[in-house]
Amino acid sequence: MFRSIYTAAFITLLLLLSFTTYAQSMLDSIEEATVKPSHWYDKFTVSSYGVMNYNNYNWQLLPQKRNDIEFERAVLELSYRPSKKWSFNTELEIEAGGTGVAIEFDPLEEFGEYEYEVEKGGEIWLEQFNFKYDFSPNFNISFGRLKVPFGLIGFLDEPTEYHTTNVSDMENTILPTHWTEYGVMLNGRLGKNWVWHAGIVNGLDGSAFNSANFIKRGNQRRFEATNVNDIAGVARLDYEFGYEKFIGISGYYGNTRNNRPKPDLQFDANLAMIEAHVVYELEPFEFSGIVLYGALQNSEAVSIANRNLSNNLNVKRTPVGKSAMGWSAEVAFEPFDLLKKHPNGELYLFVRVDSYDTQFSTQGLIFDNPRWDRNTYTGGINYMPNTWLVFKTQFARQYLGIVENKIQDTFSLGFGYYIK
Repeated sequence: MFRSIYTAAFITLLLLLSFTTYAQSMLDSIEEATVKPSHWYDKFTVSSYGVMNYNNYNWQLLPQKRNDIEFERAVLELSYRPSKKWSFNTELEIEAGGTGVAIEFDPLEEFGEYEYEVEKGGEIWLEQFNFKYDFSPNFNISFGRLKVPFGLIGFLDEPTEYHTTNVSDMENTILPTHWTEYGVMLNGRLGKNWVWHAGIVNGLDGSAFNSANFIKRGNQRRFEATNVNDIAGVARLDYEFGYEKFIGISGYYGNTRNNRPKPDLQFDANLAMIEAHVVYELEPFEFSGIVLYGALQNSEAVSIANRNLSNNLNVKRTPVGKSAMGWSAEVAFEPFDLLKKHPNGELYLFVRVDSYDTQFSTQGLIFDNPRWDRNTYTGGINYMPNTWLVFKTQFARQYLGIVENKIQDTFSLGFGYYIK
């Protein structure tokens, strides 16, 4: 039933877009004819950001884990506005230094299994590729590869917008990192403060769900083509207090059965997720927080089907939780705000707590492994000598839900930039 509803909604949105394009074409040409011509390069907007980190590990469960330098990602964003109504946006992301092949040794697999995985050493990934049509200043439609409007890390993803060296530990564990999918999205503003998003996107692939990350790896990035036998609905509502100060909720619902590589699951596996979030600033303090809950239908059947998958799929093949639960909270202090004469640059001292369990509940004979109940306490310093460059240092201690060898300490140094 839900597939039929989503399909009808998708067709309706496409018809609406086509009709509007035709109806507005003459008006656009008349409008543009009356506007004074500008330089061609004024129609382009280019921006870029990147992150590099050094990590020093002291993990009781994995004492031989080596320190590393991580080129997390570099992103190039290009926007083009050919007319007053239309705009085009693309985002090219380079992760882990580019493309290649790496061998990963994972001794923390479910029940202590040791296995080798062959995966890409890096990626050059067209993260976004979409068009937007403005019906009015407060209402537009976008289509193509889009950001999924769920959670905080998709909205605060530039390194100058978050204080930790890496994005949110809780969200980055449970949700696809920098989550984008193919779809159609309606976006609007109600009055001065309310902002909303509602649309449909291609559904997730349940074959990559696992114990440690719940549904994170289900967004089909590892495949050349994206299956769309199942589609999903997503919606978000925010109340904005000012620039990057808001409170809101978002929800996601869709089946994950029919986008699997093979039709090897005989039961529906609907995924429902909801979250509430807040970002606020009251000088000299900044606050942010999020609570997230997700539930997977027939998780035991998904786990059994995943256990029999081919090694060539490069998935974990570990039992999937029936539900996942997580929350995080952060407070940052900006001492320069207390000075009569604010120095150039910004200095932030922050503390953060992430708590999450990717097997918050399990179904049937699936073992609820306490290993995946995690709590991370982080503290650190950010220094921004200017608006586009930030240097970061932090210490994070994570407690696992097991009795012994449960402490994981990580010291990190990093820097990031955002240029527009």
